[in-house]
Amino acid sequence: MVSRRSFLKHSSVALAALGLPAWSGRITANRVAAATYARRLMSPAEVARDESYWALIRQAFTVSPTLINLNNGGVSPQPKHVQEMQYKYIQWSNEAPTYYMWRTLDMGREPLRQRLAELAGCSPEELAICRNATEALAICINGIDLNAGDEVILSRQDYPNMINMWKQRELREGIRLVWVNLELPSEDESYLVRSYAEKVTERTKVVHITHLINWNGQILPVRAIADAVRKRNPQVQVISDSAHAFAHIRFRIPDLGCDYWGTSLHKWLCAPFGTGLLWVKKERIASLWPLMANTDPRSDDVRKFEAQGTRSFPAEQAIGYALDFHLAIGSEVKEARLRYLKDYWCQRVKEIPGIRLHTSLHPQYSCALAGVSIDGIKPTDLDAFLFNKYKIHTVAIEWENIHCVRITPHVYTQLYELDKLIAALKDAAQHGVR
Repeated sequence: MVSRRSFLKHSSVALAALGLPAWSGRITANRVAAATYARRLMSPAEVARDESYWALIRQAFTVSPTLINLNNGGVSPQPKHVQEMQYKYIQWSNEAPTYYMWRTLDMGREPLRQRLAELAGCSPEELAICRNATEALAICINGIDLNAGDEVILSRQDYPNMINMWKQRELREGIRLVWVNLELPSEDESYLVRSYAEKVTERTKVVHITHLINWNGQILPVRAIADAVRKRNPQVQVISDSAHAFAHIRFRIPDLGCDYWGTSLHKWLCAPFGTGLLWVKKERIASLWPLMANTDPRSDDVRKFEAQGTRSFPAEQAIGYALDFHLAIGSEVKEARLRYLKDYWCQRVKEIPGIRLHTSLHPQYSCALAGVSIDGIKPTDLDAFLFNKYKIHTVAIEWENIHCVRITPHVYTQLYELDKLIAALKDAAQHGVR
């Protein structure tokens, strides 16, 4: 357990090593990069356990000192410097909106597209910048040509917004939705692949896969599923909902074997709220209808999907500073730390009588997100107990085959906070929540 005295000591040492006063809350990507460079001879696993380094990362955020936020799955906080740059761009834009937004900030989209493409491992000509995963995937779901009777395979564990979009197409156009109902957690790749592949018929047109399931953190083998469904029907198009995967676990989009892909940047990249990314395989761009029409909806230019009208240029351009911060830590180190945090608390509670984990601890099947429940206690009651007694913010999950409290730390999370979570879960398991 990291004591308060130890935490403060490590924080001060880390800040001093970078030439920063201990009271400074403005930690930029350059200063994080310097700390990362100082640990260049350490393995990612070693850096993941270096609490002095992560105490420095904590100082880059403005998270509450009186509430432990373990619900980073929906929306993550931004480093202070990212916030400041967005504020700067807002103020700048208000000096002359049509000039500074349309003639200056708008010019930053192409360099940003290139940088995001480098992180995603794809061509910038396949990436469109949008507002969130819901919008990115709405473009895909609504833009693929389908006829009455065509089949779409999706799972009961997919995100509600995506499910509802498919149901709307079913209602309006008479397509047929074919459901997979997963029993999770699972470390059986053959089961996960078979669950989708066995549903494929000659009428299957689309398979929709959630890369990292938000309810409990289960990682699905997207590439293996994509290969298996195309083996049965080569004409199948694959959509990957990677809202929780990007900047969380390492992968290159083309390696997933999908045709369409969407994510939110305000989750694990810690970019401004309301920022996202769409990827469309180059040969699919022309045939995919944009959600909002432009002058040439059959163009093969991915920018046709960015016809949003007036957009938040300050939020969009501040993405670059979140990207700087992510790269300063490094994708491999970040993933190692996120998995270490999940394993830290899960390993310490899994043997406590009455406590059940709803997430695999195998690195192939999970990273930061994990679900937990206690026998005889409703998830909503456990969620309320954690907050009311311990001021730990989580979220209760009551969804198809998944009933738990989701615990989601982030890079700024400290071990003493997870120690408090462990103590709280042990308290609830031994004494109840009333």
